[in-house]
Amino acid sequence: MGYYKPVSGLASALASLVALSLLAGCGKPSDQSGAGAKPEKAAYTIGMSQCNLGEPWRVQMNADLKAAADQQTELKVIFKDAQNDTLKQRSHVEEFISAGVDLIIISPKEAAPLTEPVAKAVAAKIPVIVLDRALLGDQFTCFIGADNVKIGRAAGEWIKQKLGGKGKVVELKGLMTSIPGQDRHNGFRAGIAGSEVEVIFEADMKWLEPDARKEMESALSRFKEIDLVYAHNDPGAHGAYLAAKAAGREKGIMFVGIDALPHEGVAYVKQGILDASFQYPTGGAEAITTALKILKGETVPKKIVLGSRVFDKSNVDAGGKELN
Repeated sequence: MGYYKPVSGLASALASLVALSLLAGCGKPSDQSGAGAKPEKAAYTIGMSQCNLGEPWRVQMNADLKAAADQQTELKVIFKDAQNDTLKQRSHVEEFISAGVDLIIISPKEAAPLTEPVAKAVAAKIPVIVLDRALLGDQFTCFIGADNVKIGRAAGEWIKQKLGGKGKVVELKGLMTSIPGQDRHNGFRAGIAGSEVEVIFEADMKWLEPDARKEMESALSRFKEIDLVYAHNDPGAHGAYLAAKAAGREKGIMFVGIDALPHEGVAYVKQGILDASFQYPTGGAEAITTALKILKGETVPKKIVLGSRVFDKSNVDAGGKELN
């Protein structure tokens, strides 16, 4: 800003107007914790607690939430990352309650430990949208997510068909204290039931690619024959592929994952790294749409189930195939 000499009369008034206009043009830095700078003051504040930004799928969820919220001048979203720490995520919910936010969105790390703090938020008259991973009971406003049992079963049926009803499979499970991990496991087992597909090795890789690679190294050292790896997410399947490649065995093994992000699972299928990826939509845009309805007093469903698709080499260029 320039320095203005004291002047009088009309000149003084003009100088003041110029100074004010320059100050207005300076603006404020964008809000790095929320949904970006807004031209008007937000009418509603949403607190969003993400369980772990160490997974690409969760980074995409936050990006989808932010992109949708940026279209709404009346919304401000405060993002928090629990860094894979359940206690930290419990604290997020407590902080949002104390701050008196208008609504909470949470994608929980684990079901049981986060059920109580979410129930406390609801008791405090703060609506809560549970995104992706379910909690226990029904003390929340709305759950948004795909049907993980259905996806797991579809993966099992696809695997059974591709293996001709028999084969040796490694299952790399997501965090088994989370509902999606349990559902993807149970659905898969239902999908291969009645066949001669045998799970010869299973391990909880906690959704993390480095853990999956380590567990796959163990499986490779123990079993000379592995026909297929079913991982509960695409980073897990990719980690298994890298371990097999390092051992010179990737060409004799099929790899199947879940998530199907365009730049990750779908790209891996196109590159021939994965044989199939089953879509698990983030629900970010749907969460913002639902949040606005709740904040404006509209009634929303208790549960919103998102659709899914399978991507394999037969359909990936056509955009995958919808699961029935």
